[in-house]
Formats: sequence, structure tokens, C-alpha cells
Amino acid sequence: MDSHTEPVEPEPDSRSARPPLVRELLLVVGLFLVYKLGRGLANGHTAEAFRNAADVWSFERAAHLPGEGAVQGALLHSDALVHVANTYYATVHFPATLALLVFLYLRRPRHYVWTRRVLAVLTAAALVLHLGFPLAPPRMLHAAHLVDTAQVYGPSVYAAKPATDTMANQFAAMPSLHFGWALMVAIGLIVATKSRWRWLWLLHPLLTLLVVVGTANHYWLDAIVATALLGTALAVIRMPHTVGAPAAIRRHLLPAPAATTSPAAVQARGTLEPAPWRPAAAFRTPPDSLSARDVLERMPIRIPLRVSPTPGSTSAATAPQLVTTGAPR
Repeated sequence: MDSHTEPVEPEPDSRSARPPLVRELLLVVGLFLVYKLGRGLANGHTAEAFRNAADVWSFERAAHLPGEGAVQGALLHSDALVHVANTYYATVHFPATLALLVFLYLRRPRHYVWTRRVLAVLTAAALVLHLGFPLAPPRMLHAAHLVDTAQVYGPSVYAAKPATDTMANQFAAMPSLHFGWALMVAIGLIVATKSRWRWLWLLHPLLTLLVVVGTANHYWLDAIVATALLGTALAVIRMPHTVGAPAAIRRHLLPAPAATTSPAAVQARGTLEPAPWRPAAAFRTPPDSLSARDVLERMPIRIPLRVSPTPGSTSAATAPQLVTTGAPR
């Protein structure tokens, strides 16, 4: 997808905002290893995982959520389409998230730190839920009557028997980090770029949702819970302030400065002093520009007033005559 991904504005302090590369590599790898170890600790709860799966399936039907079989039925019309969905599930998840982090680290370091924190909080919350709520995916639930498309059509990232799978915990369906990370990839790119096509990145989590449900690896509820966890993380972790925001606001709210007088005009006046400021006609206000009589002549009502004939007098009480002024009718 060509989104013309570019930074919103250049960051003058990008070097100081970018964390050290070695530290970030160690941090990201460490977080990933902790997550994999935590998922491995959730293995061995087979009976509980299937009980939870039956409860989730019953809840979705009671809540009138669409059946996962409808999406899978559309995939099964074409062997090639099923194979593409399985390949997408197996190969896009980690590379897309890693590509986002690399891009933000190089081009938008402030957004990189924010995105990395959000992903870490989302993943930690998911790990807690995996440990406390083991869940068998719908491809294992007999009541769902769904096909394990990865095992039938390939490729598959899981072993045929969950008990013998030493690489992944197949009972960690809720929440769906496939969908949660994909949604964060889209949000991170939308926030950090300026292209008018950047909203097309939302197609990535949408396609991921259809893939994880159509391949029977996740329930609809898994994606809903992942969205709720991500929303909580986004609400807690503050988004970085754009460095150029105050300048941009000033450009939009304040008028442009007056044109500078050319040197030729200054020499023609024979002085280096700037020309005296003169108010425009629309901004003439008394008492600097209008006399008292000028103000009275422009008023729409008639006011009785005693005017002294003596020049320079400040008292209107000594006037011998009542003069009425007002706007012509």
C-alpha cells in the first residue's frame, strides 16, 4: 500500500529525542522474550481452556455477534484465498510491527517512544489475561464446527497437537494480539504521518481481523477485548507533543508582519528612522482622531449639550446657549 508516509513536520531535536539504539534493541528483545516465556507458563490448562471456550462461544451467540463460520465460509470458496489468509496470519504479524518501530525510530523518535510504550502496556495486559483466562481457539472447539485452515491448507505456525507445541501457547486466544498490534500499527502511522492517504492504513487491522476470524484462530470477542485494552493504554500513555505545534498555531492565529521598508525608500526619505505609525481609517477612535463635535455629529441620536464659545474652555456649564446636535434626518 503506497501511503506516501512522511513525517508531519521535521523535528529539530530528533537526535536528542531518539533513544540509544543498543539500549532499545536490548529492551525490545527483552520484552519479547518475557512475553514468550509468559505465554509458555500458561500451557497445561487444557480443561480450563476448553471450558472458557464454550463460555465465550455461548456468550457470543447470546450477544447476537455474527458467527465466525460466515467469514470462514467465504474463504473456503477458494483454496488459493485460504492459503493467502494462512500466509498473512503467519508472516505479517511480527514484520509489520517491527517495520513500524524501525520507521518511527528513524523518522519520528518521539512517536517511537510513545508507540513502544503503548505496545508494551498492551502486551503486558494481554499476558496477564492469557495467564488468568486460558482460552482454546474456535478451530479446536467442536461446537463451532470450524476448519483448522492452517493444518488443512497450510502454512501453519502451530503444531498439530497443542500439547507437543513448544514454540507457542495455543490456549492464549484472548485477547488477539494479532489484531491489537495491527490496530496500533495503523494508529501509529496515522498519527505520525501527514499523507491524505494515511487513513488507508486502517485496512491493515480490518484485513487482520477477517484473517484471524476466518482461519478460526480467534473469536470476535478476542478482537473486542484487544481493542478495549489498546484504548485503555492509549488513554493512560500521553501522546508526544509536536515540536512545531506552537509555531504552527502562531502562523494560523496571528497576522503576518507588515512589509519591511526597502533600503531605497529609506534613503529617499533621507532618514534611517522608520515611518511614523498611522492608524487606518477603520481604526480611528476618539479622542486621538476625532473631536467631540465630530463624535456628536456621527451619533444616530440627538443629545442636548451646552457648548462654551470660549476657546480652550473645559466647562460646558458656563455656556449661555443650548445647542442641539445630532445626525441629519
